[in-house]
Amino acid sequence: MEEAERKAATIEAQRAVQEVLAAGGHFLPQLGMTDVEVDGADLAIEMPVTPRVSNSRGGLQGGLIATLVDIVAGRTAMQGLEAGHGTATHDMNIHYLTPIVVGPARAEATALRRGRRTVVVHVDVRDVATDRLAAVATVSFSVLAPLSD
Repeated sequence: MEEAERKAATIEAQRAVQEVLAAGGHFLPQLGMTDVEVDGADLAIEMPVTPRVSNSRGGLQGGLIATLVDIVAGRTAMQGLEAGHGTATHDMNIHYLTPIVVGPARAEATALRRGRRTVVVHVDVRDVATDRLAAVATVSFSVLAPLSD
């Protein structure tokens, strides 16, 4: 695929996602994630723990914890970028410490570094009911220049 074709396909994919989001058809709202205020965090998001999203031992699925981390870190990385710029996750390291059984799970993000080309975000994930630290993560993002039509 040539560069011009790749760029056009990317722009079209972005438009399609925006249409799905506007229509309420994306799967993420089904996970029940909500923004919450947490002192000291740039952004915090909570997600309920239900049997529908739990593993066979009753804890929140690790992949959904990773999704929660990526979303809160990505939104944090986007804060303060120049208009039209975006980000792409290029590295995510998560240490799972204890299961989140009761919930909700709360991901608290703090930007560690904001550069012209990269943003690095730290995320703590807690089981709110027990106030236990369940996972810690560091996520790095590439800053992407705007695509033009």
